[in-house]
Amino acid sequence: MLTHDVDRPYKTYQAPYYALRDTENWLHHLTSMLPSREPYWQFETVMRLEESLGVRSAFYFLSEQRLWERPAREWLSPRAWRLYAGRYSLSDAAIREVVNDLDDGGWEVGLHGSYNSPDDRDRLERELTAIEDVLDDDVVGGRQHYLHLSVPETWRHYRALGLRYDASLGSSMVAGFTHGYGLKRPFDDEFVVFPLTVMENALPDPGEQFDEALATCENLLEEAEQNGAVMSVLWHPECSASTTSRGTAGSTAGSSKRRSNWARGSARQQSSTRRLSWTGPRG
Repeated sequence: MLTHDVDRPYKTYQAPYYALRDTENWLHHLTSMLPSREPYWQFETVMRLEESLGVRSAFYFLSEQRLWERPAREWLSPRAWRLYAGRYSLSDAAIREVVNDLDDGGWEVGLHGSYNSPDDRDRLERELTAIEDVLDDDVVGGRQHYLHLSVPETWRHYRALGLRYDASLGSSMVAGFTHGYGLKRPFDDEFVVFPLTVMENALPDPGEQFDEALATCENLLEEAEQNGAVMSVLWHPECSASTTSRGTAGSTAGSSKRRSNWARGSARQQSSTRRLSWTGPRG
């Protein structure tokens, strides 16, 4: 199961931040803010890659507060900048267009619940409605921002709102099948939880250790195949801006496709009980 959390498709405050940290390349970082550049806008790149491999993934879109919508006392807080700065709006014409392009092309569009939503059903409902209004269709699942999860309350909210799965259970720092090899059914019904196997953040930096990062992914895929496991992978589109990151993601998706005897399913499976996104053959 290959997924993408859409957090920051536009590079904003990160440019001057990296310019100050990497003074030798300050001009490169600052010019990346030019409207013609948009280095974090990687949807077309990911779509072309997956199209070439014959796979489809899920993209989870976030409806988060902006920094200036938070109390003024938080505006200078590093934590608040991390959580709320550089966010996008689902009313953005370009975002609305790419949501519909993804849907038309067979990719799944899902919910990326905001950081403060895990135990707030009303907030989750508003965020779900926002993405469904853009999609003009039902959303069937998603993942919480920063994997911020309240167990089992968040899952109860998801199920009550008509969602059929959550993919938030896991770690951003540790790769592996720490929650077992199968999916979870916390309520012994049709609602399922896909534990996260690996986020790109948990891999060795592919810019410096590409072979090690790829080997980690290959080892996990081999372990999944040997154990008949459900493997869930998370890439952030903005992390695909570098050639090395795209190479790791592409190699992982390609390897997963080759192991299609266990990675079965459909990119958008129309069913009365589920419509889930998998890295595997369609149909």
